[in-house]
Amino acid sequence: MTRLRFTLYVLLFCLLASCGKPAPTAVPPSALPSMTAVPQTPTPEPAATSTPVPAAARAQYTLNVVMDYAAKTIEVEETIAWPNHTGASLDRLVLAVEPNFWPDCFRLEGLSVGEAPISTYQLESQKLELTLPAALAPEATAPIAIRYTLALPEIEPTNPNLSRPRIFGFSARQINLTNWYPFVVPYVNGQWVLHDPWYYGEHLVYDSADYTVNLKFADPNRAPVVAASGALSSAGEWQSYVLTAGRAFALAASPDFQVASAQAGNVAIASYYFPGYESGGGAALNAAAQAVQIFSQRYGPYPHQTLAVVMGDFNDGMEFSAFFYLSRDFYNLYDGTPRNYLVFVAAHETAHQWWFEQVGNDQALEPWLDESLATYSERVFYEALDPALVPWWWSYRIDFYQPVGWADMPVYDGTGFRPYTNAVYFRGAHFLEDLRLRIGDEAFFGFLQDYLTQENGRIATSADFFRILRLHTQADISDLIRQFFQKGY
Repeated sequence: MTRLRFTLYVLLFCLLASCGKPAPTAVPPSALPSMTAVPQTPTPEPAATSTPVPAAARAQYTLNVVMDYAAKTIEVEETIAWPNHTGASLDRLVLAVEPNFWPDCFRLEGLSVGEAPISTYQLESQKLELTLPAALAPEATAPIAIRYTLALPEIEPTNPNLSRPRIFGFSARQINLTNWYPFVVPYVNGQWVLHDPWYYGEHLVYDSADYTVNLKFADPNRAPVVAASGALSSAGEWQSYVLTAGRAFALAASPDFQVASAQAGNVAIASYYFPGYESGGGAALNAAAQAVQIFSQRYGPYPHQTLAVVMGDFNDGMEFSAFFYLSRDFYNLYDGTPRNYLVFVAAHETAHQWWFEQVGNDQALEPWLDESLATYSERVFYEALDPALVPWWWSYRIDFYQPVGWADMPVYDGTGFRPYTNAVYFRGAHFLEDLRLRIGDEAFFGFLQDYLTQENGRIATSADFFRILRLHTQADISDLIRQFFQKGY
């Protein structure tokens, strides 16, 4: 995720165009949306490793969704086939229910496991904990059925320098379904992993799972244009989308969406944007298509059939499975060249299809594992696109802020959005550059390809990162670890 915050005034735009650098701003932590409490202490240390889920035995999510676009309501019948690969017998399950953060948004209509209705459960804040009717043995599968409705909250306009952008909900131009369905959180070393949210950054951790989402509209004659994580497998009264080995299924709908499409190898890429933004919509499409090709060559294959690039009616950029948002502000600042936010953030979010989607991580406690790699991937992108742009990228994107701080900072340890980003994103990118110079390109990219292969579908940790790195080099990197990391690896 980018979380790039800046004020869009005409004068500032002119200054940016003339000096080539964004004006530095002090960004205070932003308020959580409709939440009454924030964590006061860091969450426990990340587990040393996670149990890999066999490719043929991922959890299966099926969601039958009826959207009333005019009323901004969603009716959902969800079934989950959750295989117990924990190695332990379980008497309860924990699910994340993010829509419950908003008052009167999530209404649970029914809950069962197998044929047994479940009445012994607790739903508090984002956490749904249910007691199983019988212990779930290792390698057995829990069939869960949930019926619920969503009364979507409005995405209220915010000052990006003062409050956290909102994505989930509706604006005057779109509906955004992000983290909108209950899902079983990872179970790692005897603990359910569900962190509290923070003022910035991400807090959710996702297992890889398979999704089938069947969508229809209360008024099919006025159906909006839909962007979704999965590939459209059938159309008609029901639009069916299928996503294999995904972390988080997202969906956006708008009657105003314009669509441009391109092909990158066997990947169908679509750019969804609002009228009047044809130039930016095409640029975002081209950047994503180029990034898919570059990262597929450098890291390994892109994992899905499709990629949706969606203009967000909010001040933010955010990645999901085979899907990402780009802030409307990036489109407003697009100047027709590759030297701007729209292009490098499109490359950044595309890179998350490798570092987040394929190789997962604990985004609250070890955010550097996806954010540093996604940020450095912008450099890899420009290097392949036009090496002459790389010095500009370092100056404009990274070094203008004179970043300091530990790259392995948890989201809870930062003193604000800018210090957090400087440390995790920008110092992390410098670590990867110094590492690459130390061990050489062959070892560096060989390591990243092996890291992708070994950790694909898993929740990787910093220990996994450095363990696999040391298989590819005997170079002494202890000084780099001391320079960039608060922990020893």
